[in-house]
Amino acid sequence: MKKLLVYAAMGLGVVGYGVMTKADRDGSGAIVDAGSVDAFQVRAGDCFDDSGSLDEQITSLPGVPCAEPHDNEAYAIVTLSLAEYPDEEVMSSLAFDECMARFEPFVGRDYESSALDIFSMYPTVESWAADDREVVCAVYDMEGQKLEGSVKNLGL
Repeated sequence: MKKLLVYAAMGLGVVGYGVMTKADRDGSGAIVDAGSVDAFQVRAGDCFDDSGSLDEQITSLPGVPCAEPHDNEAYAIVTLSLAEYPDEEVMSSLAFDECMARFEPFVGRDYESSALDIFSMYPTVESWAADDREVVCAVYDMEGQKLEGSVKNLGL
């Protein structure tokens, strides 16, 4: 059985990746030059590398063009409609469930038999208070291999 790796990091919160040039996007919004992507500006289809400790909240990510080797690909952005912030464990589970529901339609293969795993980034209590309601769903290779190109419909 796959080991669930849900990084409670994004929280779209407080301790950042570091100073880097801002990623450039083309007219369609795709990242064409590597650089920093604000956590609140991540879009479905963005590719990015891992950043920092999993215990830290993330304010930005190292975005890279999907044609270049990368660690993760954002495949869905889900807006939550909860009235109030649940506890951390419930939020983590909710984020994973929302991402799981969108996994197979994006990847083209069921989660259990896929070589990919889910990386979910979700609001913290602090970012929730600032009206953050988004869960970012991303995929990564379970064996730590870099992805190249989009994994959309590849059936990996």
